Amino acid sequence: MSFIQVNNVWQQYGDQVVLERLNLIIREGEFCTLVGASGCGKSTFLRLLLGQERPSKGEILLAGQPLAAEPDSSRGVVFQRYSVFPHLSVLDNVAIGLELPRSPLLGRLFGSAKREAREQAAAMLHKVGLGHALDKYPSQLSGGMQQRLAIAQALIMKPRVLLLDEPFGALDPGIRKDMHALLLELWNETKLTVFMVTHDLSEGFSLGTRLLVFDKTRIDPHAPNAFGARITYDIPLNSERRATLPAQLAASLQPALQGA
Repeated sequence: MSFIQVNNVWQQYGDQVVLERLNLIIREGEFCTLVGASGCGKSTFLRLLLGQERPSKGEILLAGQPLAAEPDSSRGVVFQRYSVFPHLSVLDNVAIGLELPRSPLLGRLFGSAKREAREQAAAMLHKVGLGHALDKYPSQLSGGMQQRLAIAQALIMKPRVLLLDEPFGALDPGIRKDMHALLLELWNETKLTVFMVTHDLSEGFSLGTRLLVFDKTRIDPHAPNAFGARITYDIPLNSERRATLPAQLAASLQPALQGA
């Protein structure tokens, strides 16, 4: 049964068409990796899923219902640039996600409610490997640790969909490998539906259960903005195929990834 349906979605800004004719059916628990050249609409598609933007044409359904017009707790997001609060401790960065919805005027809870929120936040931080850093501030953390904090912020809200926009692009290769292992562990545990934008084809191939390639197939040199990108490859992946990237497949995808 479909969990997310994308029905003939287009996105256009003025006379610039960024996306056209997107049609997808996503089952709950799938891990979709999105690859393609820079500027082909991958991050735009994430913003549509998040609710930051509305499609110019078409619709997106979540569990059979139109997607909420604004971001809500059903969708968590992690960007490449860490969306953390520099003036709050690691623990408070995560706990505030529980406190704000329950106390929108003050932004804080008190008494037993506050203790419960902080206990839940501490448990999540332990899960992402930051149990030793609860009292530190973001400026005291490495890049990999800050990204773990951003993931904890997203997961504490118990979203049904996790959106990742090049979350590991700025990390060193060794740290990226650790983050891959953490992400797969959390995904296997939570069974979240994940959409992850990456410029690294091997990363997309090794992490996802489904690889979506975005590419602009219609180009008019006299009107370069007249047509948008589509999903040109929709490749189901299993654990055996994710282990190595077949050279023939990689070669066939390279034209779509030029400039990524």
